[in-house]
Amino acid sequence: MSRAEAGGGTRAEVSTGAPATSPARAPSPLWTLALFRSELTTTFRRWRTLALLAVLAAVPVLVGIAVRIETGDGGSAGGGGGEAGGGPVFMSQVTNNGLFLVFTSLAATLPVFLPMAVGVVAGDAIAGEASSGTLRYLLVAPAGRTRLLLAKYAATLVFCLVATVVVAGSALAVGAALFPLGEVTLLSGTTVSLGEGVVRALAIAAVVAASLIGVAALGLFVSTLTNSGIAAMATTVGLVITVQILDTIPQLHAIHPYLFPHYWLSFADLLRDPVYWDQLLKNLGLQGLYAAVLGSAAWARFTGRDITV
Repeated sequence: MSRAEAGGGTRAEVSTGAPATSPARAPSPLWTLALFRSELTTTFRRWRTLALLAVLAAVPVLVGIAVRIETGDGGSAGGGGGEAGGGPVFMSQVTNNGLFLVFTSLAATLPVFLPMAVGVVAGDAIAGEASSGTLRYLLVAPAGRTRLLLAKYAATLVFCLVATVVVAGSALAVGAALFPLGEVTLLSGTTVSLGEGVVRALAIAAVVAASLIGVAALGLFVSTLTNSGIAAMATTVGLVITVQILDTIPQLHAIHPYLFPHYWLSFADLLRDPVYWDQLLKNLGLQGLYAAVLGSAAWARFTGRDITV
């Protein structure tokens, strides 16, 4: 017994003497980058992820076709001026300029489709690995728990951006195919060139992607609480829906400014001249706060978690 212990100690000294100082405690930046790239590849190779992106790309197609059918007789989507309450404030502009289909599609997908897709990806980040039994082997790698968690979160943020770009790109293609493109009349009445309108559309897509940072952090935190990927995804999506319901209850107006979806539609302020920055900055600051708080909670939970699966 003592010899086995001695032998084990000798092997431990041999195996940890030279190599352990570099891979286990201080992995190179290239290794960390390889981990992040691996997470990206894993995320975007899943059929579930591809299906989510396909659904998101289909939303602008359905919206564009619906508007085209409704206005096929030469009318306008908003009924000229009398029927303006059925959708985003710029819905009536789609028939005049296909670029407005980008803004309309982002406004249509942001409350439901985009956060649900992000919730599915983020909720499965850690819990999915645990349920499949691969989390234990990932932790054997030299990156450590903190770097693995950061890589998972970074991959989820990339998905937020890709999902938003898919919606915007699909809407731009459909808008160009079904409607004319030209100068853009902003919500404030100012007319800008098509080029500036495209730049504003790109800025809006970036803001929409940034608006999902809080959902991604929420999903990652929930994912560290369970070994079931399905439970984590369902819980994240359920919490997102619950918070949005709370944001619509007038009696809870005191807490509305602290709910992460409260300023989501503030991206419309980028279609004003001059741009209204107040709500936009509040939205970005709130998302950063949720990322910091929930990210810290996820780190505390994950680094102290006993991985038995």
